[in-house]
Amino acid sequence: MKVTIVGCSGSFPGPDSPASCYLVEAEGFRMLLDFGSGSLGALQRHIGLYDVDAICLSHLHADHCLDICGYHVARTYGPAAPYPRIPVHAPADAPRRLAAAYGMPEEPGLETAFAFSALSPGRFSVGPFEITAGLVNHPVEAYGFRVTHGGVTLAYSGDTGECDELVRLAEGADLLLCEASFLEAPDLTPDLHLTGRQAAAHAAKAEVGRLVLTHLVPWNDSTRVLEEAAGGGFDGPIELAAAGAEYSLA
Repeated sequence: MKVTIVGCSGSFPGPDSPASCYLVEAEGFRMLLDFGSGSLGALQRHIGLYDVDAICLSHLHADHCLDICGYHVARTYGPAAPYPRIPVHAPADAPRRLAAAYGMPEEPGLETAFAFSALSPGRFSVGPFEITAGLVNHPVEAYGFRVTHGGVTLAYSGDTGECDELVRLAEGADLLLCEASFLEAPDLTPDLHLTGRQAAAHAAKAEVGRLVLTHLVPWNDSTRVLEEAAGGGFDGPIELAAAGAEYSLA
C-alpha cells in the first residue's frame, strides 16, 4: 500500500499545502481519503486527472470535500466525457450538500459523475481495500477510517476531538494519519480537534507503528505541534505531514 499526502492543511489551504486529501494506492487502484479545498490541482502532480477509482469523504466540511465539485466539472465536460461514475462513500447528506455547494439543483446533482453511498459505522470493501468506518467526535457527522490491504493498515482520524473510537480504528496500524489542529491551551473546545499531545496519546494507546500529524492549521507554529506531540507518551516515530510526502507500507 502506498500513501501520498496530497494536502494536509487544516481548515483552509495554506501557503505550502492544499486542505485534506490523501491518495491511497494498491494493485493499481487509486482511492482518495477526503478531497478538500485546493487538492484537485495538487492531485494531478501524482496521478492523471481521470485516474481516481474511488473517494471516501470523512465529513462534509469544505476543507475535506469541496474539490469534488471541481472534479465533477472535469468528469462531466472533459474531452472524453462522459467518464464512468466514481463510487463516493460519504455521510448521507453528501449528494444534497455538495450539489448546493456547486450551485446545482438536487436532481440530477452530482450523480452524473459520482455514485454516492451513505457511510455508517462498520466494514465495507473499496477495490482491493477493506475499510472500517467509525464515528468520531466532531460537531457534524464525521468518520475516521481504518484501511487494510495485504497485511498492512493505515488509520486516518478525519477531524475529531478526544475519542475512544479513534483508538479502536487505529489499533496496531502501521501508520496513523492523525489530526493535530490545536495547540495546548486552557479551555480548549471539546469534541472538535486534537492537540499534538492528544494525537500522540491516542497513537500510544493504539500501539501504532508511525504517527504522522496532519490537518495542520496555517496560523499555528507546526514546530510547536511536533514539540507538544513529544509529550504524549508515544515512543514510535512522529513527524509532521507535508504535501507530497509518500509512505510505502509493506
